[in-house]
Amino acid sequence: MLPRRLLGFFPILLLLILMLPAAGLQATGDVAVYTDSLGSGWQNWSWDTTINFNNSAPLQGGSASMAVTYSAAWAGVYLSHDTQIPAAGYEKLRFWLYGGSAGGQRIRVAIYDAPGHQAGSALVTAQANTWTLQEIPLTSLGSPTQVSGLVWQDDKGVVQPQFYLDAISLVAVPAGSTATQTMTPSVTPSPTNTQVPGSGPALLVDAGAGHHTISPYIYGMNFTSEDLATELHLPVRRWGGNAVTRYNWQNDTSNHASDWYFENIPEDNPNPATLPNGSAADQFVEQDRRTGTKTFMTLPLIGWTPKDRAVACGFSVQLYGSQQSTDPWQTDCGNGKHANGALISGNNPLDTSIAITPTFVTNWINHLTGRYGTADQGGVAFYNLDNEPMLWSDTHRDVHPLPLSYDELRDRTYQYAPAIRAADPTAKILGPTLYGWTAYFWSALDWSAGGAWWNNPLDRLAHGNTPFVAWYLQQMQAYEQQHGAIRILDYLDLHYYPQANGVSLSGAGSGATQALRLRSTRSLWDPTYTDESWIGEPVYLIPRMRDWVNTNYPGTKIAIGEYNWGALDAINGALAQADVLGIFGREGVDLATLWAPPTSGQPGAYAFRMYLNVDGAGNGFGDMGVSATSANQDTLSVYAALRSNTNVLTVMVVNKSTGSLSSTVNLSGFTPGGAATVYRYSSANLNAIQRLADQAVTVTGFSATFPQESITLFVIPPAAAGSTATPSQTATATRTGTVTSTPSRTPTLTPAATGTATNTASATRTATPTATRTGTATNSPTATGTSTATATATPTATVTQPAGVCYDLNGDHRVDAADIQLVLDHWHTTDSIYDFDHDGDVDIMDLMLVTTQWGRSCL
Repeated sequence: MLPRRLLGFFPILLLLILMLPAAGLQATGDVAVYTDSLGSGWQNWSWDTTINFNNSAPLQGGSASMAVTYSAAWAGVYLSHDTQIPAAGYEKLRFWLYGGSAGGQRIRVAIYDAPGHQAGSALVTAQANTWTLQEIPLTSLGSPTQVSGLVWQDDKGVVQPQFYLDAISLVAVPAGSTATQTMTPSVTPSPTNTQVPGSGPALLVDAGAGHHTISPYIYGMNFTSEDLATELHLPVRRWGGNAVTRYNWQNDTSNHASDWYFENIPEDNPNPATLPNGSAADQFVEQDRRTGTKTFMTLPLIGWTPKDRAVACGFSVQLYGSQQSTDPWQTDCGNGKHANGALISGNNPLDTSIAITPTFVTNWINHLTGRYGTADQGGVAFYNLDNEPMLWSDTHRDVHPLPLSYDELRDRTYQYAPAIRAADPTAKILGPTLYGWTAYFWSALDWSAGGAWWNNPLDRLAHGNTPFVAWYLQQMQAYEQQHGAIRILDYLDLHYYPQANGVSLSGAGSGATQALRLRSTRSLWDPTYTDESWIGEPVYLIPRMRDWVNTNYPGTKIAIGEYNWGALDAINGALAQADVLGIFGREGVDLATLWAPPTSGQPGAYAFRMYLNVDGAGNGFGDMGVSATSANQDTLSVYAALRSNTNVLTVMVVNKSTGSLSSTVNLSGFTPGGAATVYRYSSANLNAIQRLADQAVTVTGFSATFPQESITLFVIPPAAAGSTATPSQTATATRTGTVTSTPSRTPTLTPAATGTATNTASATRTATPTATRTGTATNSPTATGTSTATATATPTATVTQPAGVCYDLNGDHRVDAADIQLVLDHWHTTDSIYDFDHDGDVDIMDLMLVTTQWGRSCL
């Protein structure tokens, strides 16, 4: 029986849970955005775009349509509402699109849930000489909780022909239906398979071969929200992007570079008088400490930082004349281009910035270690050597207009990396943080020549015709040899965004695009796979990185600090993400962080759950990789590992096909001690990981059917007596309502110049949307904004639960009423034993931490 005080608490908690589905205002009808004219409350905030709102022909209906003319690559129509419209009760965005006589315009459609905060996006293509009705479900646009604005952005990186829009509206859910999805239990019987399964490829798992450690840091993300980081027990989180290249930790201000008018924008800070304490960077580290996550912090090498805590313009209209585009909120801040598109030159970097030296970085690390300890004491674990420096002459051209050379990046590394090493010898250093394929082999100075520069790359030729990455590693080894074995580079860090059209940082796309997305994961490892993009040759990124390291600087680890395979809001993206994580583990990547992470309810988040927290109790894939092969990895990919603490074997199978497949999993090198526990995430239920019926396993393996578009994890206990192999049979509790997941820091969107690739982290109210670069690399991130998502995990939106903690307080190996009574007995005391959230008071939050583990076994 529950104690009296506890009985009083549970009705309140139950009432709060039951209230969740009713949160937010319900729609009362469609919202007219444009019908012959802009609807009430809608304003034109477009950039690099001319719009005739009274166009007389062609018309879809009525008396006018919108004629849209882009004047630059990555231009966009931005219709903003003067209030934020609650999205509850709306099911889709509807509009008509006409491609003019040319047609073929590729346009990215996005919803913003706050000014500058994109919830999600999708691609559409205009047809020539015809109106086509476009209806995009809000679930395909990030499932926003509210709508602040709508964007139609050029997605080709060129000035596309004129096109037309008409009859734009937010469509209400029909009467009698609901906008909130009904939650399904996370423990469910196997779904009935009405599809006749085909014969799948043979799968072979040899637990006695190929043993290698799987680094936990391959499951990282950039700027992850706290609730998702808590639930996943996220191992590492990166502070990165263009804005952090010029972040001033002393006044908590970033310059947002070409992503947003080269503007200094102070971070939101409730108490700036206490700075540098309590800065956005401090808050980032503090979130990581609450969630048990290692911090991966980017430090500047560029030599400039914002001069004070105030808005300032890199290209002031007052100082440098009228410009092609200006910030709608700060009209003196231009985009650094004359009206004809020519770049403004000769501006003064001191307009926004002050020069800095390595002392600036040393003092910052001293500040961080003073507050949080050194890396080996739980402080910042990893430091990045800036962000994509080969793009500085584009992204930060207001202070670094000259293209970066081989020598300059080496020299800056020689200046700053030793200062980092001296300030915290226990932290790890990662570089050179290159944006993509072109920068791996050449410098910005090479391609600045224009034309067919690759036929005569002067900078590379001046350095023995050695690819840049190989040469850079040689220089890092030379430094160590010349300075008493001081290593100033621990990880080779490269960014990688697949270059095939419509894959990276994109919606799911057509069936052909989805198939291409799943094939393109082979670019990470397969030397026989010719990349289906402008690259046009095998990439085999991870073996290539390993070869560069082994040849030029042995002992260096490898990291992929940014990557994104797109479609994280769809099962197709979840399949690709699960495949990528399996490849990272199999191929021996040491650290990887996903750019533009999913919200907690999106399919991409479930791909991470399958590896990190499949059962809601912190169990997932093993940490010791073993041999696993598929006869056809394009249809069924397979990955296997042992949990080193229990010798449990885990087998992950990803069915990338659109058909159900039956295959035999041939097992060797392992004697099973019983049936396998089975977990599955699939297109049959996008809101839950299903706990299926146990799978019988013999010493030679088993046969199983894998439904279309599914990720299946088998957890097989060993035969050894006394092994605690099988995870808890109690699966994650089902949420009874929607949970809002808000990132603590929202990445900005990046419009990149043609021929370059950018990606940006934090912005405060930016409106710049996603860009895709043509010709060199695609590397422009989407933003993650507030989004309402359903999920099947214990609610953690207001409670943080340290990784690995079990709140068994009385030592009986189970969380139950006796443990809760101990908390209640110390109610409103400062007893640190029961103050789990460390706020100085034993209160409701500490009690909730215990109740979220009710019934958990702690063996």
